[in-house]
Amino acid sequence: MNFNGKLGLQQRALPSYRVPFFDLLAERCERGMSLFAGQPRPAEMIAVGKTRIAQYAEAENVHLLNGRFYFCYQKGFIRWLEESQPDALILEANPRYLSAPAAVRWMRRRGRKVVGWGLGAPKQNAFWKQFIRQFDGMLAYSQRGADEYAALGFLREKIFVAHNSVSPAPTFNPQPSTFNLQSSTLNLHPTTLNPQPAASILFVGRLQARKRVDSLIRACAEMESKPQLVVVGEGPEKGALQKLAREVYPSTEFVGAKHGADLIPYFQHADLFVLPGTGGLAVQEAMSYGLPIIVAKGDGTQDDLVREKNGWQITPEDYGALVAALKNALTDRARLREMGKESFRIVAEEINIQRMADVFVEALNAVAK
Repeated sequence: MNFNGKLGLQQRALPSYRVPFFDLLAERCERGMSLFAGQPRPAEMIAVGKTRIAQYAEAENVHLLNGRFYFCYQKGFIRWLEESQPDALILEANPRYLSAPAAVRWMRRRGRKVVGWGLGAPKQNAFWKQFIRQFDGMLAYSQRGADEYAALGFLREKIFVAHNSVSPAPTFNPQPSTFNLQSSTLNLHPTTLNPQPAASILFVGRLQARKRVDSLIRACAEMESKPQLVVVGEGPEKGALQKLAREVYPSTEFVGAKHGADLIPYFQHADLFVLPGTGGLAVQEAMSYGLPIIVAKGDGTQDDLVREKNGWQITPEDYGALVAALKNALTDRARLREMGKESFRIVAEEINIQRMADVFVEALNAVAK
């Protein structure tokens, strides 16, 4: 099923990881799709992408203040609407974006529908209740977000859960767990003299303080089985983390930034994927290689991805919880392999950009009626 119309979609910025989804969604819109987005702030270090199928119009972002007081005004919004003439508009459901209300009014005057897309309503108050009332439908990143919108009085039948995804459904079967049998090909610590090779733990992401890789290094040092820890990524904390690893856990391997095909062997070699801090887009990619997951709780998207059958969610900044989850994970290798199979099933059948596009089209057709 497709959307029988032209779609307009607004984003504050266009991160490269969203491009495959937007191009896929554009293919599902029979009259095409126009995307309106500007540039992020330099400090955010967001890699900006470029669509192939969705028509892209660049906004002029005016960034105001910072932190909890940050706002963004996007110049040229109404001009873009006049030029693209969308039949329906999807807006980021974020009150910090000051040009959105005028866009909603423009669509309303022409009898056209507006759908919000957001993480949820972090504050259950009258302001948020009034804010979400302007939308004809709401796309939530997670079930938690959907519940928050519903708690503010938004009709359940107008809320659609499009599980946040950045990866397509895998088209391959994951390799069975090898527990370091491939280590020689990756320049990892050799384990040929170990009759029962240690498990390999993988982290992929930018090396920033909020990722809590330091906690992961310390936690691995507490494990009796002494797992290999492979850290993929670059960032401002790399030097400090390497120094820490030399002091407390020399088995840590820092392999630098890897992308695309260069990253595949590390996923195939790993037995457990761990993200102890905030953020992390690599979870779904790790799951597509059949890996069980340990992840810190965040905005609700982790709730849908990581469940009891495929991993552990831990409280952010809780070092004890990280140690306990690692010990639990490493005590039963057969269970780890079964959890990895469930990870693969989740991203193959439930949470991927194809399913996400299906829900977007469903929402658009529902509000159009």
